[in-house]
Amino acid sequence: MRPSGAVLFSVGLAVVAAYAVFAALRWPPKAALFPLVMGIPLLVLTVAQVILELRAPPLPPEAPSAGRRVLMVFAWMIGFVALVLLGGFAAAVPIFVFLYLRLDSREGWVLSGALAAAAWGFFHLVFQRLLHFPFEAGLITEWFQ
Repeated sequence: MRPSGAVLFSVGLAVVAAYAVFAALRWPPKAALFPLVMGIPLLVLTVAQVILELRAPPLPPEAPSAGRRVLMVFAWMIGFVALVLLGGFAAAVPIFVFLYLRLDSREGWVLSGALAAAAWGFFHLVFQRLLHFPFEAGLITEWFQ
C-alpha cells in the first residue's frame, strides 16, 4: 500500500514539530516557551492525523477541483503573511479569522465576528499580557507615525 499525500504531509509536519520540541528542550525556559507551546500540540495532532489517515478507507481519485482548493489554501496563507507584514500580528489574527470565516467558510456575521473577537482576546491575553511577547506593529502603523 502506497501512503497518500495527506499521510506523507502529516508525517513531515510531525517530524518538524518533533525537531522543534526536542531542540527547544535545551533552550532557556523563556526562549523555549513558544516552540514548546506550539510544537507539542502540533506533534500530538499530526500523529493522531497519521493514525486516522492510515485507518481510513481509500478515497476515490481526487476531483478536478482539488488543485483549485490547494491554490486557495496557499492564497489564504499568503494573505495572512501580508496581513502580518502590513498590520502586525495583533491586528492580523482577528482580521484573518473574520475574513476566512466570512469568505471561505461562508459563516454568518455574528459567528465570524464572535470568533474573530475570541481569537483577538486569546492572542492579546496570552501573548501580549501574559507572555509579554514583543510583536512588531506592522508597516501601516510605521507609515503613519
